[in-house]
Amino acid sequence: MAAAMDLSAAYAGSAPAWVDFTATVRSAPHFFYGSRTHCMHEAFDVASSAGPLEVVDNVSIAPRCPVQRGDRVEICGQMVHDPGKPPIVHWTHHDPEQQHPGGFIRLRGRLYA
Repeated sequence: MAAAMDLSAAYAGSAPAWVDFTATVRSAPHFFYGSRTHCMHEAFDVASSAGPLEVVDNVSIAPRCPVQRGDRVEICGQMVHDPGKPPIVHWTHHDPEQQHPGGFIRLRGRLYA
C-alpha cells in the first residue's frame, strides 16, 4: 500500500494523494453508474478534521458499505481535487488488476474493500 500523506497537507494541496483518516458521515449514500468506468458506485459526504470530502466507492468491485448519517468511518484511498468542490476520495477498494494500491472503508470494525 502507498504511504498515506497527512490529511491536512493533502487537503491543502492540489496533487492527488493517498490518505487514511477518520470522519463522520454527513449524507446518506447515493448510487450512480460511472460513465467512464461503466460500474455502479456509491457516494457520500463526510466531515473530516481537514474539511468536507466526498467519498466515492466502486461497489461493482467492493461490497456496499451501509453508512448512515452520523456514522464514524475510517477511509483509506486516493484524494483528488475538483476545483470549486470538496475533494473526492476514491480507490476505497482493492484493485482487481493489482495496478493501483488498495484502499478501504471501515465501519463499526468491518472492512469494506
